[in-house]
Amino acid sequence: MKLNSTLKLISSIVVVGLAGAFGSLFTTPTIPGWYAGLAKPLLNPPAWVFGPTWTILYLLMGVSLWLVWTSQSGEKSKALWLFAIQLVLNTIWSPIFFGAQSISGALTIIVLLWAAIVLTLKIFTKISRPAAWLLVPYLLWVTFAGYLNFAIWMLN
Repeated sequence: MKLNSTLKLISSIVVVGLAGAFGSLFTTPTIPGWYAGLAKPLLNPPAWVFGPTWTILYLLMGVSLWLVWTSQSGEKSKALWLFAIQLVLNTIWSPIFFGAQSISGALTIIVLLWAAIVLTLKIFTKISRPAAWLLVPYLLWVTFAGYLNFAIWMLN
């Protein structure tokens, strides 16, 4: 692997990881208070599940980004923009849900995030099938998170 490719891999993982770290600034302080007091659906996992799950997902997203970034595809620029849009939506969900305590606002964001991931997956498939497959667990988790967000909104 060339040095440039290695730097792009590290950069991809770091950028995606920073998005996750930013969200945790809003999540961690509210778990024992506001979030703990919310009515939650039957399928709500224990709080400890979220950290390891998101860590794995952010790692997979970073590698996926790297595969597209290092490709020679003419659609790379469009794919990177779509990835950036979905990453921004991912990043702002936590401040809206946990920081602003806006369950309905976060629900709106997660619907937009889900659509952005689908569009990202679609274009990533054209560029690199492995990159697209690496995003499938992320789409599945965001689908589940959408259910949780909706259920919490309905219950509260």
